[in-house]
Amino acid sequence: MDEKKPEEELKKENVNENEKVNEKANEKSEKKVEETEIKKEEPKKDDSKKDSKLAKELEDLNDRYKRLFAEFENYKKRTQKESVNKYAEITGDVVSKVLPVLDNLEKAAEVKTDDKNYQDGIKLVVKQFSEVLSKLGMSEIEAVGQRFDPSLHEAVSHIEDPDKGEQEIVEEYRKGYKIGDKVIRHSMVIVAN
Repeated sequence: MDEKKPEEELKKENVNENEKVNEKANEKSEKKVEETEIKKEEPKKDDSKKDSKLAKELEDLNDRYKRLFAEFENYKKRTQKESVNKYAEITGDVVSKVLPVLDNLEKAAEVKTDDKNYQDGIKLVVKQFSEVLSKLGMSEIEAVGQRFDPSLHEAVSHIEDPDKGEQEIVEEYRKGYKIGDKVIRHSMVIVAN
């Protein structure tokens, strides 16, 4: 029996040692599990930080895109408006150089002559000239009977006439023209009162 006791004690010691080893192994595995859980949680925090960083970056890029798009739209509108204004300006410059020719043709058409065909020919040229200018958007500035407007008319003389209203245009020396709202040449007029 004495021999059995030590065997039993040995078995108990072995069991105790095995339990201790198992406990240590369990503790180690628990620590590993805890470490992995901690590591798993940390990337989630990093992921949320990355997500918020990416969301912020996306928002910034989206804002930049919207601003750039709006700027481009404004640029297109501005250049279109500038091109229309440039066209009107160039047309006005060319037409203003040709207007004295039209004035002379109109004077020639008013001159009395015995040659009826010659006079009719001049009137047809004046009519054709006027049609071409109107196709370019040019129109005559109304003068006689209108109220004097310094943005449209140039007063060369002033008369007193009780039959006429104040600042009323009574005579036109030279026709004025405009393209749209832009005055190409002011009308030269005589103003009453």
